[in-house]
Amino acid sequence: MQIYQITKIGEYHFDFCEDYAFFKRYSDNKLLCAVMDGCTMGEESYFASTLLGKIIKKIIKERDYKEFFGEIIKNISLKQEMKEILLEIFTSLQNIKNSLLLEKNELLTTLVLFLMDINTKKGIIIVVGDATIAINGKITRFEQDNQPDYLIYHLGENFEEWFLRQKQIIEIENCQDVSISTDGIDSFQKTDLTENLEQLDIPAYLLNDKTFLDKKEMLNIKVRSLENNYLLKATDDLGIIRVVL
Repeated sequence: MQIYQITKIGEYHFDFCEDYAFFKRYSDNKLLCAVMDGCTMGEESYFASTLLGKIIKKIIKERDYKEFFGEIIKNISLKQEMKEILLEIFTSLQNIKNSLLLEKNELLTTLVLFLMDINTKKGIIIVVGDATIAINGKITRFEQDNQPDYLIYHLGENFEEWFLRQKQIIEIENCQDVSISTDGIDSFQKTDLTENLEQLDIPAYLLNDKTFLDKKEMLNIKVRSLENNYLLKATDDLGIIRVVL
């Protein structure tokens, strides 16, 4: 199994990258990947995506310990485990919001989670907001007309009711090549409009194309190739994780 990751500040952003990406293997056979995209119109939106990433890291570390010591059940469905992780995210984010007296516009970030059982190759993805995902060669975009339904909007609601309303969930029977990405993947533009360069399907190039899979920095190599060979740069921040078995 190879895991590739990139986060990159967009050309139109100058101070901070507002996207955040990480992955962690835990338990005996689980992998969790996450990408977040802070809202540019929010206040210090890099903080929101980074905070959510740190919360998820803490949750996964704790689940690892609890499974080791038999405090939680190991053999539950991936959907149930995803639900339990999301509930912990809900609770933790609400507690931090209250403790720091944060406003909603300080916590605007999308969330994409990919949970996989490495042994069975089964997986599940949930998208809260906008994102692009690729599953075994098929690319799917989740778009909400630039008005993502951010998680922070729902922290005061009943979690069970919120979870039942989620439609942007995909269960995967055989994970071979799975990617999750923020919508920055669709923001590449030419830096020199006078150049007549061939058109390139950038999401397919980054999420499906198998070139450079033998390189740990595959995504970075391809992004540099887009910049140097095709004069294409991401104008929005970019966060991608790709898992190839």
